[in-house]
Amino acid sequence: MNGSKNISLGLLLLLTLGFSSVFAQTTKVKGVVTDKTGTPLPFASVFVPGTSFGIATDAAGRYELQFDSPKDSVRFSLMGYKTVVIRVQRGSEQVRNVTLESGAKNLSEVVIKRKRERYRNKDNPAVELIRLVIDNKSKNRMEHYDYANYNQYEKLEFALSNVSEKISNNRFTRKYKFVFDNQDTTKMAGRSLLPMYLEEKLADVYYRRDPEKKKTIITADKKVSFENYIDNRGLSAYLNHIYQDVDIYDNNMMLFTNQFLSPIADAGPTFYRYYIADTIKTEDSTKLIVLEFYPRNKADRLLEGKMYITLDGKYAIQKADMTANKEINLNFIRDFHLYMDFEKTPDGRYFMNKNTLMADFGLFKGKSGLYGERTVSLKNMVINKPMPEKFYEGSSYVENEEEAQKPESFWEQNRHDTLTTAESKVYANIDSLQHMKSFRRTMDIATLLLAGWKSVGPKFEVGPVNTFYNFNPVEGFRLRLGGRTTPKFNKSIYLEGYGAYGFKDQKWKYYFGGSYAFNHKSIYDWPVRAVKASYQHDTKIPGQELQFVQEDNFLLSFKRGNNDKWLYNDIYRVYYLHELYNHSSFQVGFKHWQQTPAGTLSYYKGTSVPDSVKKITTSELSLELRWAPHEQFYQGKNFRIPIPNKYPIFTLRAIAGVKGLFNSGYNYQNVSLNIYKMVYLSQLGYSEVVVEGGYVFGHIPYPLLTIHRANQTYAYQLESYNLMNFLEFVSDRYAGINIDHNFNGFIFNKIPLLKKLKLREVAAIKVLYGGLSKGNDPRLDPSKIQFSNYSDGVPITYTLGNTPYVEGSVGIANIFKLLRLDLVKRFTYLDNPLIANWGIRGRVRFDF
Repeated sequence: MNGSKNISLGLLLLLTLGFSSVFAQTTKVKGVVTDKTGTPLPFASVFVPGTSFGIATDAAGRYELQFDSPKDSVRFSLMGYKTVVIRVQRGSEQVRNVTLESGAKNLSEVVIKRKRERYRNKDNPAVELIRLVIDNKSKNRMEHYDYANYNQYEKLEFALSNVSEKISNNRFTRKYKFVFDNQDTTKMAGRSLLPMYLEEKLADVYYRRDPEKKKTIITADKKVSFENYIDNRGLSAYLNHIYQDVDIYDNNMMLFTNQFLSPIADAGPTFYRYYIADTIKTEDSTKLIVLEFYPRNKADRLLEGKMYITLDGKYAIQKADMTANKEINLNFIRDFHLYMDFEKTPDGRYFMNKNTLMADFGLFKGKSGLYGERTVSLKNMVINKPMPEKFYEGSSYVENEEEAQKPESFWEQNRHDTLTTAESKVYANIDSLQHMKSFRRTMDIATLLLAGWKSVGPKFEVGPVNTFYNFNPVEGFRLRLGGRTTPKFNKSIYLEGYGAYGFKDQKWKYYFGGSYAFNHKSIYDWPVRAVKASYQHDTKIPGQELQFVQEDNFLLSFKRGNNDKWLYNDIYRVYYLHELYNHSSFQVGFKHWQQTPAGTLSYYKGTSVPDSVKKITTSELSLELRWAPHEQFYQGKNFRIPIPNKYPIFTLRAIAGVKGLFNSGYNYQNVSLNIYKMVYLSQLGYSEVVVEGGYVFGHIPYPLLTIHRANQTYAYQLESYNLMNFLEFVSDRYAGINIDHNFNGFIFNKIPLLKKLKLREVAAIKVLYGGLSKGNDPRLDPSKIQFSNYSDGVPITYTLGNTPYVEGSVGIANIFKLLRLDLVKRFTYLDNPLIANWGIRGRVRFDF
């Protein structure tokens, strides 16, 4: 349902799928790769020389390679071992087991061989070693130092992998030959990579332990730009969210928005098996133990690989090479590797000076796909040299965009790694591509299909497409046409509007809004300092609140139960939003609201002789305070959506209605608090938790009280009550909690069929307490606007008593890797008329 959430990602997937092709498979070779002792060798490269066909062995050293090339040889290679090339018989299926000989000159001796016996932690030297590593974690982290500063280089790359000749030589793509010729076959064994996105950053980073503060000052920033079609910073933010910073010393490492338990986590010995493989000496005579680790349960979301541990009494990690086992439940990620290198400091400790995360994305095994790589390199580490106290104040992330734009000569001298030939050409190639008319037409169509907006010149867009047509019981068929300006119209000014017409009520609806940014940036570009004014004359369902979805989205036309009680609203609104660098913000505003009942909804006073009330008019002053520490955004040209992380979001709102101001009829105050938190539970998945409460001061008609968020669509909504009817419950004080938990396949992964389908289990519980004071209860005062009734006199609206409203759900997520279906059950207030006790709700969500 989140229509705009993944526009940038969608365009990348479109490119990936657009260039995908199916390879014929005529030769099949499989077997096991081992060393001389018979120990399986994981992560060995198996590929056909001179082609793009290749794979890596799994954790048990197994491989299975299929190809249709006329080549008749296969090459096996692994760092530290001699490369082996074997002959194969073309066009047949064969088993070839291969033994690799050690080629490492610095191998001292093999001290322990893995024995084929039942694994146990007790009296296991590998477990004793890992416990020493765990006990010394705090001494081997940067946080051990009072102060530290260093120079950091980041490189983020995305490339199409294994693009077939049929695609690159197609008559539609032949004109882009200069792009297809820029392929890299050296970076990933068996993969031919076509770079499409590259981003580089140089920064000076300063760390202080007490009070803890990490300040990053960007000195240079360079990235491939798709600015005409995709918000470049929004794309960058989303890709960096997928490729987050990782630290093996954390108990949990975030990889591709999923938590993986670190092999040196405090609970590591409970979930991992450890084996001492080798003892080696480095060139500076440092002794290291090579420790292999594997999941105890292959279905759990865990890692496997090797760690190199120092024997100098500090038990630090000197190097690590890890991946996920092939049997866990991941979407679109066919394979990934995380490499970490650590450098010795003058005091004999180690800090991570380089890490590289490489991933192969795709819909199908062995086909074309998308390759992503992020490298972070640290240099010039300085320990315990503090900066002045004032230096650490202000934002943790500082970048002057104009000053960060550096010439290529600067990058050649200052980047930590040399770009490959293919990488060095990607900036110029993509720039040339965007100047081609045929490419611009293709991207315009893709933007229309995925984002729903069509450019009308560089300064204006028409859309969104999914609101052009919908229907409801009040308006009947409804047509709508809207548009908005782009940043090229004016960087500080943003305008938007629409017009709509209902064929049943024969009324026009319209909206116009304008914003001005005082910091001369987009009004969606953090940190916002902008004023916005708008006027809307349109319909609305009382109690329906949607997140990031247009209310007249066509898919929301389909609703369950009775849905003919609406409002005609006339809303004038003006507010000022000011965001601070510490991710707090305040918003002050004014709202003049005139609501008129529509459809079968009516406002009336009295009981025996109803006195009809045609409309309610209010004028409100508002203040909103929000704090979202370390918040990131997925940001488009004309929208932004927060990216969930482990930090809470607090939102405090205060509203004051002023009687007599612009014919307002009521005095009242409304205070509410909302707390959102993503709770990560490692192997047990994660929960989205929302706690909220509110209180209304003053005596006012029930349409101005809190009408609890109901949902009568078939879409599952996190912060709404999915089996509550519109207008069913009203309160002037309330408190509630919503918990939505995704187990990430923790249970289903242990059931063979469900594991193969990569289904994931979800569960939710929603509890709402509320009440209505005597002064606001219309049932006790006929002079107040009365609760609405059905045509037969049965009440529609109720209050919450001592019993809370409770609903829960269990469901299956990741159906076709996108769809979630929940079976929802309502547990209380089952005697209310025309309610649903059970229901099935769906939600579309993209997860790795």
